[in-house]
Amino acid sequence: MQLFGIHTRLIEPGDDLVDVILDGLRRQKITVENQDVLVVASKVVATIQRRLVKLSSIEPSRRARELSAKYNLEPSFVEVVLQEAERVYGGVTRALLTLKNNVLIANAGVDHKNVPRGYVALWPKNPNESAEKIRKEIFERTGRRVGVLIIDSQVAPLRLGTTGVAIGIAGFHPVKDCRTNKDLYGNPLLITRHALADDVACAAHLIMGEANERTPVVLFKGIPADFSGKIKPGSVTIPAEECLFMSCIGRE
Repeated sequence: MQLFGIHTRLIEPGDDLVDVILDGLRRQKITVENQDVLVVASKVVATIQRRLVKLSSIEPSRRARELSAKYNLEPSFVEVVLQEAERVYGGVTRALLTLKNNVLIANAGVDHKNVPRGYVALWPKNPNESAEKIRKEIFERTGRRVGVLIIDSQVAPLRLGTTGVAIGIAGFHPVKDCRTNKDLYGNPLLITRHALADDVACAAHLIMGEANERTPVVLFKGIPADFSGKIKPGSVTIPAEECLFMSCIGRE
């Protein structure tokens, strides 16, 4: 595979994201081809969608104030998290564990980083639909059929630091089912499925960075994926009762 970090100017609310992507590709003399995959940071999609909230405009609820005192967070920030989260499980200093779009994520994806001071960014609205919109616009402007991922960072149980996670998927099947395969010794793979979209998200996250790199897009060439305009992006998630971590919460 080949991975190309696409540097861009500072992206502003209301910008045309596909214009920004194509301009970045042109300036770096990179040509997009069929079955390439464009990986886009969730923060720039949220910015363009004007999914930014000014914290001084938020009136914290009683619950937000209680959680903010317990976990050392700003009350207005916690209130935004409560509005965005489908469920709050608890937290640690500076972070709440939440469920958002059937993804376990810190603070429901609400983030202070790389937004104007005093604001927070939310996750993009309908991430899968947003990814599909980008995919279609790329085809309309270039004639190329690509895959698109919108990604964010997440933490894993008992691991320090962030990795990438795909929250919006379009143009290729995000999970490869390995249960019909055998290993090196002929043993059947009984439960193994390969989270291809999340693997790609992690590789892109490595290139994008977490600070002021201004590399919100990564172009992948040569991904061993099954490309299609008709996919089930929700196939990356499973019910809580089938999840190793969620099913064990509260058990000894």
